[in-house]
Amino acid sequence: MTTPETTDQRPGFAQVGSAYYPVLVAVFTALVIISNVTATKGVAFGPILTDGGFIVFPLTYVIGDVLSEVYGFKAARRAIILGFSMNVLAALAFWVTIYLPAADFYENQAALENVVHAYTQLIVAGLAGFLVGQTINAWVVVAIKERTKEKHLWARLVGSTFAGQLGDTLVFCSIAAGAIGITSFRDFAVYTALGWIYKTAVEVVLLPITYRVIAVIKRREPTYEPAV
Repeated sequence: MTTPETTDQRPGFAQVGSAYYPVLVAVFTALVIISNVTATKGVAFGPILTDGGFIVFPLTYVIGDVLSEVYGFKAARRAIILGFSMNVLAALAFWVTIYLPAADFYENQAALENVVHAYTQLIVAGLAGFLVGQTINAWVVVAIKERTKEKHLWARLVGSTFAGQLGDTLVFCSIAAGAIGITSFRDFAVYTALGWIYKTAVEVVLLPITYRVIAVIKRREPTYEPAV
């Protein structure tokens, strides 16, 4: 019986030594850090509650789908661990910055501390959700590909998004709600449901672009061998 770990050595996945893989990982990592910083602000559109991370975070799953589909589970997991590590480094750098002596003209120490405190809680929430969601996402893509080979890409992308975003959103919102000021169960339920629906919808809308990116990389990636 094969597993997602062993499929990376079989046809259907490319090696990570080309120029495309590090570029995708770099974009993936940057999007994760940006989304965690922007998520420190709670956002309300009337009764709809969310956070600033909604701007770019769904794109991390688009990149995750590309990595999983083209390079396999192990390669996608490597990107997830790197994104995790860079988020930890960012949090440490922010905390060191707080305790550095402020210049006489610097008047934003309190504001910086508030953002970093929220960011730290969101880092914990984001990393927990990130690890759960991205791992589920990558595993589902590869597991479905084992059965469908090169066919039904839409099923891999939609199925992985549905499952991965559900896991990510439940874990993230459970930890992050307090950091952005959500205290009631109703607001928490709205925040969680909206986050899952929105992020899933964005990925579905972006499917044509994801299809195109995957097709281009498969065609140009010299080590990619289609699964048959």
